[in-house]
Amino acid sequence: MAEKNSDPVVVIGLGRFGTAIALELVRRGTEVLAIDSRPKIAQSLAGRITQIATADATDIEVLRQLGVPDFYRAVVAIGGDLEASILTTALLAELEIDDIWAKAVSEQHGQILRRIGAHHVVFPEHDMGERVAHLVSGRMLDYMQVDENFALVKTRPPKEYIGVPLGRSNLRKKYGVTIVAVKSENEEFTYATAETELVYSDVVLVSGRTEDVERFAELP
Repeated sequence: MAEKNSDPVVVIGLGRFGTAIALELVRRGTEVLAIDSRPKIAQSLAGRITQIATADATDIEVLRQLGVPDFYRAVVAIGGDLEASILTTALLAELEIDDIWAKAVSEQHGQILRRIGAHHVVFPEHDMGERVAHLVSGRMLDYMQVDENFALVKTRPPKEYIGVPLGRSNLRKKYGVTIVAVKSENEEFTYATAETELVYSDVVLVSGRTEDVERFAELP
């Protein structure tokens, strides 16, 4: 299945972390299937998330019935129930989900999740739900909200800026963002200058208003 930034995402587990991810994804225009075993949680979020199912995500037949195998990305945000977290992640791997994100409550838990098929492990004390939602839903390699409406993003440069000196790119006028630093392959980050020319393998740090850097990071 080909990766698309607009692909819907399944979020399993609607505690604070999972709810933050699901709501932020919806805010950014991504369709979300949210799954939680607690009816009250589903009821409290009705109308705010694209689709919510009250179901047992540790049952592979239930996941199949909900159409989970059709999703490219899945987030396992189950909190205190380690057994459910591990089993759900293993089932998603068995269903051959291409991009599995899983919440861990300890380094040992994280190691287990990686071994059974999680492609990305996040620790909620370090990774806020909103930040993870940005990473899950698009081309961003990292995301940091610096202020209420200002962000710093690590991403790949869009095609239209490959081979163009930044000083002649009209980038700030067109998109309202600034490329702060550039990391070439096998090199360290260096400050970007007006003479800097980007190649596709570069990684760039981009700053600007949140909505502007989000839009820039989604450029092909």
